[in-house]
Amino acid sequence: MLAITKILRFEKLIQNPVCLFRSLPKAPIPVTWEKPKIGWTKLNFDGSSKGKAGKASIGGLFRNHKADFLLGYAEPIGRANSIIAELAALRRGLELVLENGWSDVWLEGDAKTLLQIIAQRRQIRCAEAQRYISHINLIIPEINNCILTHIYREGNRAADKFAQMGHLCGKPQVWQHIPPNQVLSIMHEDAEGKIVFRKI
Repeated sequence: MLAITKILRFEKLIQNPVCLFRSLPKAPIPVTWEKPKIGWTKLNFDGSSKGKAGKASIGGLFRNHKADFLLGYAEPIGRANSIIAELAALRRGLELVLENGWSDVWLEGDAKTLLQIIAQRRQIRCAEAQRYISHINLIIPEINNCILTHIYREGNRAADKFAQMGHLCGKPQVWQHIPPNQVLSIMHEDAEGKIVFRKI
């Protein structure tokens, strides 16, 4: 009788084969930070918000085709959610692009949906977020060549570190040519093309 019960259970699984695969783990995704082309400057940016509309900060860094550090920034922005923090990080990065006269710029962040909204110039309901998006969309055309891409957070670790440092800053900070010690090991791994696996 026990054997018949087992057979009946197995027949049910075959009739609904999706059940057989639900528990199988997906393969991790290999993620690496990529250097920009010669003559290009790459900005990786990130925002951080602790809790719902909690204390927020932003950060980012610029590197050249050799992965050399050009400039980094970190600052607290008061209370904001993660969406506003990501947008504020990108906007501040774009302001620094204009200040430094960089003309061929690769913008990269880990907030995929926001990047799609900006790239497609879509409108969103949140008035505060829309103000940031509108400002970003005004700055981007001022850059000679500009591309905008998404990277998983595992490839955006250096920018995340700057954003986390922003929580500890009393005021906006900018580093030129010499990065802070906290990001040196991550930057070295990025330059070497270290693969970090993203678990799904």
